[in-house]
Amino acid sequence: MTSASRPIALVTGASRGIGAAIARELGRTHHVLVGGRDDAAVASVVSDLPSAEPYVGELTGDGLPSLPERLDVLVHSAGAEDGGTIEDTDRATWRHLFEVNVFAVAELTRRALPALRRAEGLVVVINSGSGLTSGPGGGPYAASKFAARALTDALREEERPNGVRVSSIHPGRVDTDMQRALVAREGHDYDEAYTITPEMVAATVRTVVDLPSAGTVESLSVRPMRRR
Repeated sequence: MTSASRPIALVTGASRGIGAAIARELGRTHHVLVGGRDDAAVASVVSDLPSAEPYVGELTGDGLPSLPERLDVLVHSAGAEDGGTIEDTDRATWRHLFEVNVFAVAELTRRALPALRRAEGLVVVINSGSGLTSGPGGGPYAASKFAARALTDALREEERPNGVRVSSIHPGRVDTDMQRALVAREGHDYDEAYTITPEMVAATVRTVVDLPSAGTVESLSVRPMRRR
């Protein structure tokens, strides 16, 4: 398969963790736009893929790179995790979480819709188990992920007539740097047995991408077998 004949996928947050695993998985079949903020980290992932190019920019800013005329897959994997109890979380933290987890997703999707409609493409939002349930100490993050789920639910129905499919993926705890920081903040010892790997999340994205366009995976949850 030549680069010119490959479908095109843009993966945000693709310089590490879940996003990098998704970029590598889709790189087997797609030309991947590797999204991230750090030039060197993005270039490292690009160099590992058979057909890829960098997509470097700050998703919460106004200087996003241009998009191709046709886009087959858009995967929103960039995200932020922060906050604590409602009492202890200040307004700046709330704003940051919603800027990254909601507003940036909405704006990049808005800009990409013409290209996605031409391809009758697919939007995949990497959400979280916290986008389905919330608990003490996790309200701010969960609120942003609940909002992201509301965004995808509305987008799915708005774009159904245009042939654009929308899927929301809800991983449980994933073995990433973000998860290690969260566990440290919770005061627990880190144990990989309570996590899934980024590659497992990438495998769920592959399932969504490979489904024939006559159907769609609207929402999918993937969680570790063991729970704290």
